[in-house]
Amino acid sequence: MLHIYYGNGKGKTTAAVGLAVRACGAGMKVAFLQFLKNGSSSEINVLRTLENINVICCEECNKFTFQMNDTEKQNVEYCHNEMLKKAYSMLNNGAVQLIVLDEFLDAYNKKLLDTELADDFIKNCSDKCEIIITGRLPSEWLKKQADYLTEMTAVKHPYEKGINARKGIEY
Repeated sequence: MLHIYYGNGKGKTTAAVGLAVRACGAGMKVAFLQFLKNGSSSEINVLRTLENINVICCEECNKFTFQMNDTEKQNVEYCHNEMLKKAYSMLNNGAVQLIVLDEFLDAYNKKLLDTELADDFIKNCSDKCEIIITGRLPSEWLKKQADYLTEMTAVKHPYEKGINARKGIEY
């Protein structure tokens, strides 16, 4: 089934991590792919210690997309496409039962991955395993494909008071 955690609120990645850990605890094999992140978020440290979770991040993604030049964006797009191909391979050889595509929606919407490849992945894989997608703005097509659709809405956030993201809480 396809799960989508989306919106402008906090908790999308946190929910995906929780489901990945739950699945791992049940003996399922998990692939946790982080788009637009280089693997330095605190949750990755723990996920990498779990035997049944394979973490894949884009080490090319070292800054916000608005700070990237065209070459850096091309490198990130290439990395994201390779990550998605690897997820396809793991799924097709039975290596995973649950795949998390963290920040997938943002990479998709910013055209930092091949959208045809991504659409094909969603169309052909959600009946083979659990797929969890996170990010901000899913298309209407993706919303219709979803079996679980959860919107995280920001009602109040410390950022509004000028408080920056805090390690262990936001990253």
